[in-house]
Amino acid sequence: MNYRDLEAVRQIVNNATGLEITYAYDDLVFPDNGVFIIQFDDSSTDNLYCYFQEECNPVDRENIFASLSNEASQKKATLELKGGYTLEQQGENIQINFS
Repeated sequence: MNYRDLEAVRQIVNNATGLEITYAYDDLVFPDNGVFIIQFDDSSTDNLYCYFQEECNPVDRENIFASLSNEASQKKATLELKGGYTLEQQGENIQINFS
């Protein structure tokens, strides 16, 4: 298992958006409002993936991603836009569907 620097991601998200991390599970990091998810890239400790909610306004997505990318580069990391996601309630569980 690779080292996952949650503190660095927390700083990137907070500095870029003012949001706090509300939940981290396995390789996924969820900020306050859930408009995007950060995923660790297990093949490179210096790379992160970003997914946006499907309903996110394209202009907002572009602006948020630019801010996140800038903060990531200041931490000597790269951030790749990987696509979108939706959440689906399945009983007591929540299913994440990536697109």
